[in-house]
Amino acid sequence: MGEVFATARVVIIGGGVVGVSSLYHLAKAGWTDCILLERNELTAGSTWHAAGNVPTFSTSWSLMNMQRYSTQLYRGLGATVDYPMNYHVTGSIRLAHSKERMQEFARARGMGRYQGMEIDILGVEEIRGKYPFLETHGLQGALYDPADGDIDPAQLTQALAKGARDMGATIHRFTPATGVRRENGEWIVETPKGDIRCEIVVNAAGYYAQKVGEWFRPYGGRTVPMMVMSHQYLLSEPIPEIEAWSREVGHKLPLLRDVDTSYYLRQEKTGFNLGPYERNCRAHWVTPDDPFPEDFSFQLFPDDLDRLEPYIEDAMARVPLLGTAGISKVINGPIPYAPDGNPLIGPMPGVPNAFEACVFTFGIAQGGGAGKVLAEWVTEGATEWDMWPCDPRRFTDYTDPEYCVEKGMEVYGHEYAMHFPWHRWPAGANRRLSPLHDRLVAAGAQFGAYNGWERANWFAESGDDTTEAATQTWNRAGPWEKRISEECEAVRDHCGVLAISGFTRLKVEGPGARDFVDGLTASRLPEPGRIGLVYFPDSRGRIVTEMSALVHGPDEVGLITAGVAQWHDAEWLIRQAPDGVTVTDHSADVECLLVTGPKAREILAPLTDADLTLPWLSVQYETHVAGRPCALIRVSFAGELGWELHCGVSDAPTIWDAVMAAGAKPFGMWALNSLRIEKGYRAWKGDLSTDYSLLEGGLDRFIRFEKPDFPGKAALLAEKQAGVKKRFVTLRVDAGDCDAPYMSTLWHDGVVVGETTSGAWGYRVGASLALGMLRADLTVPGTEIEVEIYGTRHRAVVQPDAPLWDPENARLRA
Repeated sequence: MGEVFATARVVIIGGGVVGVSSLYHLAKAGWTDCILLERNELTAGSTWHAAGNVPTFSTSWSLMNMQRYSTQLYRGLGATVDYPMNYHVTGSIRLAHSKERMQEFARARGMGRYQGMEIDILGVEEIRGKYPFLETHGLQGALYDPADGDIDPAQLTQALAKGARDMGATIHRFTPATGVRRENGEWIVETPKGDIRCEIVVNAAGYYAQKVGEWFRPYGGRTVPMMVMSHQYLLSEPIPEIEAWSREVGHKLPLLRDVDTSYYLRQEKTGFNLGPYERNCRAHWVTPDDPFPEDFSFQLFPDDLDRLEPYIEDAMARVPLLGTAGISKVINGPIPYAPDGNPLIGPMPGVPNAFEACVFTFGIAQGGGAGKVLAEWVTEGATEWDMWPCDPRRFTDYTDPEYCVEKGMEVYGHEYAMHFPWHRWPAGANRRLSPLHDRLVAAGAQFGAYNGWERANWFAESGDDTTEAATQTWNRAGPWEKRISEECEAVRDHCGVLAISGFTRLKVEGPGARDFVDGLTASRLPEPGRIGLVYFPDSRGRIVTEMSALVHGPDEVGLITAGVAQWHDAEWLIRQAPDGVTVTDHSADVECLLVTGPKAREILAPLTDADLTLPWLSVQYETHVAGRPCALIRVSFAGELGWELHCGVSDAPTIWDAVMAAGAKPFGMWALNSLRIEKGYRAWKGDLSTDYSLLEGGLDRFIRFEKPDFPGKAALLAEKQAGVKKRFVTLRVDAGDCDAPYMSTLWHDGVVVGETTSGAWGYRVGASLALGMLRADLTVPGTEIEVEIYGTRHRAVVQPDAPLWDPENARLRA
């Protein structure tokens, strides 16, 4: 037991820009009794050698919000905290070599304009007006962001540190955290100077985050999903032409990114900074001959320029001035990567009163927004923006070290890649295979990963183009289109079967378990023998999650939820469970087959002893299919007559074979997405997120205001009385070649009036559809608006507040 030399509400481990920004924002929120620990000097990790680029560009709504906030904060930070800072708002130009890239840019422009940013598209003939030293061969156009620029990372960190100290927060430099332990419901953070007792700990340790994360494993933690890449950038010698031009116009060149070739080129004083993201990249500290160092503060890796050669040559052809100067310096430093390239911000999975703000690949650009988000998580228990793309709970226990290295290298080597809706990045596949996997492969399945589980997206037939190259498109058309149509038709006219591996299955048990769950949801729990959707709001009335509930009695409730929600939803329950009530996860024990379509009863009748006349939403537990134990739940996310067959993992192949032999056609997740949108069924973290309240989400019929109390009830009642400002709608869209992606802007009379939350072609109704959130006064059926899809506005019509397909649910109830 060490001697306690300090106490605090929060201890932050790590003194890079993210950790210091977190301290600054906690102090700004009034939490001044906070301590930051840094083993060396502030910025000693990735921050000190960062290039310091500050873009706003992203095709992720959450990340764009975070980066936009950073740019706004940095503009006034120096004056706010009285600390000199070099922040150059130069603007940036992103070059496009293809039509697809221009479509991506148009999408980003739409998102940026919605958030109040003046992002714009440049034609090829306009680029040299902003960047006179550029050659325009092979280009289709560019994206121009006037708010982009660069900042001195050390000055930024020190400015945030000064601001935090001035508000009363504490920073201990040269004070490494060496471990943590729990005592009496509090954290003890161990240091060579003594122990610090606190309520909350934040892991902001950058590329040391995994090492720090191991301290929390005895308290329910897991290995932090990350790896470390070597990133090099080169600084050129001074170039007279750059110096003369800058002196003449009074500012620096815009930051140039050739995203299709994969590098950035920035004016650095009177020379250039060139930073490639090379395909033949290198991971560090992942093999026995390259062990993780005890201390790498202010250190770099040896130069390794050979792998950059083609990128340097391309950059010199694009900006010939680059080739007139030699290299003055090479920076080759470690940058942490999560498997998807996004940071980890939010509750530490499985650990009470612990948070993560780490694994930032673009920490300078995101640091300001990250501090805001982290402070909101800690002080309010929720964030202003839905931050699921950065939530640490998005990764579960399939992210072993090999997976993290494979995916991290893939993301790095394709840092600027377009993320097409039909494309699957190949690294890290086959982490979780169902017992049906070989059968799905034999049937032509083309897979996608869902919380690590391989599920069929669509089923190819002989001769279909299943190459990765075929998926490099935003367009609806592709080899999958005909097959998705056929799969939807089979579900509409006959019977389809879909393997949905990896559903999250939670069991809540103990005295008063039913009352506990009932107290967390705004909805009414179903009676035993029935299943029902229930919605869980936060204190603001916003949508935390949706689960299907099965009440077994006063002391036992089963909950089924999305595969990707596994750790998120379990923690939502565990963190609030009273003594004596337990929450256990049984996701790996059960397989699920959805058998659905007007002939589903005929297909199943000879195979089961279940009563197939029981009504919609009924549940039968003690039944058999093909002689194997099975629970039948009469629901179908496809919106047709159907049953979910929940069975033991080892029994699934026998049941699959029997259903297939009886005439069912396999269908995939992409067909299911089309089918559910035709029914207006919401998807988690798209249509259902904390960006929206239950009332905005059109979930009124699931809210039971007569209940004594539930989280967010007061907020929802106040919102109901005042009237919602925007509301969920279904739109029929006169789309072109592409359906509306997530966060496509909605327009009316030249004004932004909302956004889409998902979109797809509806094969049963023969139209492009979108679900979205629209300004409340425009939600009258028949109202015409416009949907901006990859830069082009398309006419859309608001539909009645009912499913487009089978609005009376007659087919479901058949």
